[in-house]
Amino acid sequence: MGLFSFISKQFIEVIEWADTSTDTLVYRFPVADNEIKMGAQLTVRESQMAIFVNEGKIADVFSPGRYELSTQNMPILTTLKSWKYGFNSPFKAEVYFINTKQFIDKKWGTTNPIMMRDKEFGMIRLRAFGIYSFKAVDTVKLMKEIFGTNQQYDVESIEGQLKRFIVSGLSDLLGEANISALDLASNYDELSQAAKNKFQSMFGDYGLEITSFYIENISLPEEVEKTLDKRTSMGIIGNMGQYAQYQAAEAIRDAAQNPGGVAGAGVGIGVGSVLGSMMGQNLYKEQQTPNTEAKPLLCGNCNSQIEAGQKFCSNCGKTAGPSLVKCISCKKEIAANQKFCPECGSSQTVERNCPNCKTKVEAEVKFCPECGNKM
Repeated sequence: MGLFSFISKQFIEVIEWADTSTDTLVYRFPVADNEIKMGAQLTVRESQMAIFVNEGKIADVFSPGRYELSTQNMPILTTLKSWKYGFNSPFKAEVYFINTKQFIDKKWGTTNPIMMRDKEFGMIRLRAFGIYSFKAVDTVKLMKEIFGTNQQYDVESIEGQLKRFIVSGLSDLLGEANISALDLASNYDELSQAAKNKFQSMFGDYGLEITSFYIENISLPEEVEKTLDKRTSMGIIGNMGQYAQYQAAEAIRDAAQNPGGVAGAGVGIGVGSVLGSMMGQNLYKEQQTPNTEAKPLLCGNCNSQIEAGQKFCSNCGKTAGPSLVKCISCKKEIAANQKFCPECGSSQTVERNCPNCKTKVEAEVKFCPECGNKM
């Protein structure tokens, strides 16, 4: 051991940690040969905790403040008494600083799809991603379970394990929730809160606390999304026959604008033929489709119902159809419900006076409604 090294080891340490990183979870203060001297000064800042390990055991846990440490290492004297150990003191002591701030905006996502049984689509595969935040709360458990005696431990070292907790717990949660895939988006907040509560015990086993958890998106496989897009488009289109005619008309217009010579003309003729065939088929279907809203035909004589296509009334034998009356002007037989004569054009609702009481009555009335006189 050189004289300078010997002298430098005898100074009493001032122990502190000014974190300049963004993802360091644990930091062990470097001391020569881990021989912290009696009376060393320890400063713990806000958002930090310190664990003092003396002679292999956790001696104390310090919150923010300034402290004086007690060890068996006395300056110069302990080193001289350790000559049989090669001037290496057997009284080892270390200080570990734990970063207790929140580590935010940590991303999670499903590496492989989550298999789920959906009540609308059957068996489907879901992918999900989002962000979460966590912090250290139980420093002793964190030391015993996670970082041990490492000189430095960062978030990346534990992040993979935390993501596995999240994916496993979320898969179980989605299965228990029994929410349709189409309704998942409207339940992101509720699912996020339920997932946070579920993960709390998993994080707690490592001395950590999950402070926030958010689901940003849960997506279906690309093939299913394309099928849903088509289904949505069909719902918006409505009448498929009219849409097909519109598409064919658009194709004819594009073919007419395309200067493709004979080939373009052939395409136009072919599409026109297809469109004509489709329109003909639609017209035939309209003609063949019975009008279910048509009112029943009644006999003009006895008012009995007559079946479609029947020429004579089965009740009175009269010709099926509306009753006939004579035009008040030209005496041509016309339907009783016509307001104007189709032969001479005169109105059939002309009023006239009763010859007995002079009351105005309509032309087709045979007896005066006031005195009963025959018109």
